[in-house]
Amino acid sequence: MKASIYNTSAKEVGEIELPEGIFDAKRNDALVHQVVLAMQANARTPVAHTKGRGEVRGGGKKPWKQKGTGRARHGSIRSPIWRGGGTTHGPVKERDFSQKINKKMRAKAVATVLSEKLRKGKMIFVDSLSFKAPKTKDAKATLGGLAKIEGFAELATRRNNAALILLSKHDVAVVKSFRNMKNVMVDEARNANPVDLLTYRYILVVDPKVSVKTLTERLEK
Repeated sequence: MKASIYNTSAKEVGEIELPEGIFDAKRNDALVHQVVLAMQANARTPVAHTKGRGEVRGGGKKPWKQKGTGRARHGSIRSPIWRGGGTTHGPVKERDFSQKINKKMRAKAVATVLSEKLRKGKMIFVDSLSFKAPKTKDAKATLGGLAKIEGFAELATRRNNAALILLSKHDVAVVKSFRNMKNVMVDEARNANPVDLLTYRYILVVDPKVSVKTLTERLEK
């Protein structure tokens, strides 16, 4: 299967042959859902934490003697049944939310999402992005140029999650140029994952021959 390659002025400058195993994979919503949930769980940092009776300050002295007072027996004023005492079965920061994801499952999920983006016309192959120096003005102009491609008008107007730009290699000038734009994320093609691919409406694959080769080597291992 083939796809067109565009320059930043929205002109078609060539074609690229795409591997069907990555860009024409069968839709599998259940697999993508499972992998995305697992990745989000693995990224979760437990913050909520309540103190048990052993962590609450005070309560080292027995409030009154065991027998002879006519009152119930107590060993500490920091017992969960006392006001100001510890919490029973509350959330603790030591909880582990991580889930195991098989390597083949993750790779298949990436291929599935890439294929769906391509089928729905949400992916552009851009010949190159090169900025002499980091400039947000140049980054906006680039998106404005690519927005002229049919079906990609929202690249220039969408406020949130407009585009994920996949580079063939790290480029400081490009990364810094788009850094101030909250609706765009820049990353390397080798780091493509289902969560980011689904978060952004459009996918821009820069230097497609190298980027696609990188994806192929990573996903078909």
